[in-house]
Amino acid sequence: QVQLVESGGGLVQAGGSLRLSCAASGGTIRNYAMAWFRQPPGKEREFVAGISWSGGSTYYTDSVKGRFTISRNNAKNTVYLQMNSLKPEDTAVYYCAVNKWGTLSDVDDGKYDNWGQGTQVTVSS
Repeated sequence: QVQLVESGGGLVQAGGSLRLSCAASGGTIRNYAMAWFRQPPGKEREFVAGISWSGGSTYYTDSVKGRFTISRNNAKNTVYLQMNSLKPEDTAVYYCAVNKWGTLSDVDDGKYDNWGQGTQVTVSS
């Protein structure tokens, strides 16, 4: 069973940057699409970005296009989310997830098989 651990969250001012990491253990993620989701305070979890197993294709929700970049290093069994030009509305708990059977553009969190515990990102205005 693959276990995921997110890290890299924190408090940052609007306009700043953070880089989140998602490290997998207990199995490989190199054969699977991966994604980042987030859950803002008082709201439902939402899709942020997805990446194909090879890293050759990516997909983003409109609100983060041009600001966030998802990437992966299969040799390190790790997925990243580089977040630039952060806004207060990006404040959320960020989660990574494995999609064993679907595609990088699956925005339904029910299609994902393994989840990390999340990392808090807080953007102050």
